[in-house]
Amino acid sequence: MTEYLTPLNPEQRAAVESIDGPLLVLAGAGTGKTRVLTTRFAHILLSRKAFPNQVLAVTFTNKAAREMRERVAAILGQPAEGLWLGTFHALCARMLRRHAEHVGLSSNFTILDTDDQLRLLKQVMDAARIDTKRWTPASVMSVIQRWKDKGLTPPRVAVDAGEDQGTELARRLYAAYQDRLRTLNAADFGDLILHTTEILRTQPDVLAQYHRNFRYILVDEYQDTNLVQYLWLRLLAQGHRNICCVGDDDQSIYSWRGAEVENILRFEKDFEGAKIVRLESNYRSTSTILAAASTLIAHNEGRLGKTLRPGRPDAQGGEKVAVVGLWDSDEEARMIGERIERFRRENHALGEIAVLVRAGFQTRAFEERLILLGVPYRVVGGLRFYERQEIRDAIAYMRAMARPADDLAFERIVNVPRRGVGETALRGMHELAREQGIPLSRAAARLLETGGIKGKAKTALAELFRGFSNWNAMLDRDGHVATVATMLDESGYTEMWKQDKSPEAPGRLENLRELVRAMADFETLDGFLDHVALVMENEDTSGTEKVSLMTLHGAKGLEFDTVFLPGWEEGVFPNQRSMDEQGAKGLEEERRLAYVGLTRARKRAIVSHAANRRMYAGWQASIPSRFLDELPDEHVERQGSGDYRREARVAAASAFSGGTFSGGAFPVVARAARTIEAWEQPARPARKTEVKVGARVFHQKFGYGTVKDTDEDRLDIDFDKAGEKRVLDRFVEVTADP
Repeated sequence: MTEYLTPLNPEQRAAVESIDGPLLVLAGAGTGKTRVLTTRFAHILLSRKAFPNQVLAVTFTNKAAREMRERVAAILGQPAEGLWLGTFHALCARMLRRHAEHVGLSSNFTILDTDDQLRLLKQVMDAARIDTKRWTPASVMSVIQRWKDKGLTPPRVAVDAGEDQGTELARRLYAAYQDRLRTLNAADFGDLILHTTEILRTQPDVLAQYHRNFRYILVDEYQDTNLVQYLWLRLLAQGHRNICCVGDDDQSIYSWRGAEVENILRFEKDFEGAKIVRLESNYRSTSTILAAASTLIAHNEGRLGKTLRPGRPDAQGGEKVAVVGLWDSDEEARMIGERIERFRRENHALGEIAVLVRAGFQTRAFEERLILLGVPYRVVGGLRFYERQEIRDAIAYMRAMARPADDLAFERIVNVPRRGVGETALRGMHELAREQGIPLSRAAARLLETGGIKGKAKTALAELFRGFSNWNAMLDRDGHVATVATMLDESGYTEMWKQDKSPEAPGRLENLRELVRAMADFETLDGFLDHVALVMENEDTSGTEKVSLMTLHGAKGLEFDTVFLPGWEEGVFPNQRSMDEQGAKGLEEERRLAYVGLTRARKRAIVSHAANRRMYAGWQASIPSRFLDELPDEHVERQGSGDYRREARVAAASAFSGGTFSGGAFPVVARAARTIEAWEQPARPARKTEVKVGARVFHQKFGYGTVKDTDEDRLDIDFDKAGEKRVLDRFVEVTADP
């Protein structure tokens, strides 16, 4: 009867057989957590500790729920009926339909999707006469959902959240939106968990019913829970206290969508007498990769601690983690493309190769390189760069400016951002264009001249046409890069995304900046537009193996034989915005993200960094990521030479265009830096005092040191304990001797 326990290692078996009482299973990357969770579920049933409907099993995705259901059925030898198994939202929806009257709903309430939520909120804002240009429905909805993720109902926002959680206006809109939902007998996704938690918190008889019903609770990916999910679980676990949470504090990388790593860190405090089982036998990666990843993540202070070791005899040793230093970001894309080509010639399966980037905009350079080489690829978890909404919009603006007869482009952007051009106005433009055989843009201009378009749309369209006239004149004078950057700003398009408070908005702005950077490689706007058209027509290679391109966030849970990890530079990775917004917590999450990236690799991990990265039309010097210093030398092979000194950089910058510089292991092309006024990255505030050679300084990580040399915003410092390091001046404070 216990043959299902035979495949388990001692750690896994301990996690499965520790049935009673609170248990935290710290499951490192590749240690078989799904096997443990499903086997534990089946073990509870086969041991007759509970009936199927007395076990509550919570997952984060429907796919994980299906997999658990199938695996449990395979162990039992038959389907298990009546299971409470599913995602947080699915289980809470099931509970809420049973007790909806306690929150003013009927059991047949409607669950609204994202579009319906935004439409309803816009109605509420219109009724309150709120300027939806200044406060977009998407930005307000983002604030409301953050409050729901924290378990805050409208009456509790002002008391529990304070002014830093939003303005009084947002709170009033939240209350009005919730009232409107109740009137419509509807709930949004955030309500499913919020309402259920409120019912359990305020209705003791309902809570007691579930305490009697659920003898055991199983939770997957506990490190990704937000505050309201945590509260829901704690309320339900107060009964029998037989709660088992499986997760990895070292892989908590979703704070931007509400996840709280503190939930898993305080498990022992929340559940007195809790047992912790660590799964440390990794069945994925080589011992070299595991040692490098473990040494890196050990620099985090906010963790419970574990050390991964290979679980397979054939995983001992293996290739060292390659750290490749390159002169610039273009050379980095060439290096990765050439190595993929070499692996392909050696019969390495393309489906077992991945390029993992910190931010979505970074995929463009690798996409274009792979297209040039004819290597099939796919962008996992998102669209290809030139298929993204904001990129299509920006290209439509370029086409509408450069090619006035392009009706499709003009129609796409005429009301983006909103200019009051409705269906009636568009229909009038199309009718006039057909009657007179003229382009749509010319028809719109004639309607403006004859008074066929009135009100807000008239003013906004007239301003757009003046803009096109100015931008065309600028195109000849200042070039296509500066012109397009200016056009996207002056048209209001970039401002539209700056005002959007959704989690996707910052990424969209980064993509637009990357688009402007890409244009600098082409002599004319027409040349760039032709290039984009050819890229978009890239032959579909469905059915063939493809290299995977994705963000590090999207790679969690996946694994590949070979993993490329580009862009390991300060400001890129760790991401500067994350550190600015969250400080030390943000840095630790960035390090967890690096750990996730390394542990995706089975056999080979190749990390790269560039000494110069294109910023719009110019080049910006960068320094290697601090994470590279945290990798152990005995498990790393450093290649190339990305940490160039001033002499080398000056020599390369002064070289003629097309000359070569061979300061590293790879030949690179020197480029004269070009700069533009428009769309420069916002400059960081200048230091109040210049850091001079000989000054004593303090760095939060490396401690006290003495400045030995200065190089623009970079300092060579001899730290008292850490030795010589090169750091950016903004990370140090001038101080007296300690």
